[in-house]
Amino acid sequence: MPTILLLTISNIFMTFAWYGHLRFRDMPLWQVIPMSWAIAFVEYLFMVPANRLGASAGWSGFQLKIVQEAITLVVFTVFAMFYLGEKPSWNNLLAFACIFAAVALTFGGRTVAH
Repeated sequence: MPTILLLTISNIFMTFAWYGHLRFRDMPLWQVIPMSWAIAFVEYLFMVPANRLGASAGWSGFQLKIVQEAITLVVFTVFAMFYLGEKPSWNNLLAFACIFAAVALTFGGRTVAH
């Protein structure tokens, strides 16, 4: 499962790039943006190989994207709870369940990408 591992690592970096600055709201935006870009660069070092490996294993672009979104939700939930101190509401959890159902649907009757 190297694709899943690399997607997870990339999502950890991207979550910090996109949302990590929310704990430092007094920091000027002109400082936050370059820091976020630097973190996002590291994210690409994991995301691109993850997608390449997944595609080589026969996953379609749709399957890669839907799995990546599900991983993003798991990573973000942990991040929001422990880093931002937020808790998901019942409707957030229901929305997550819909995304995870999409993962199951995308791999049901799995077809190999061409």
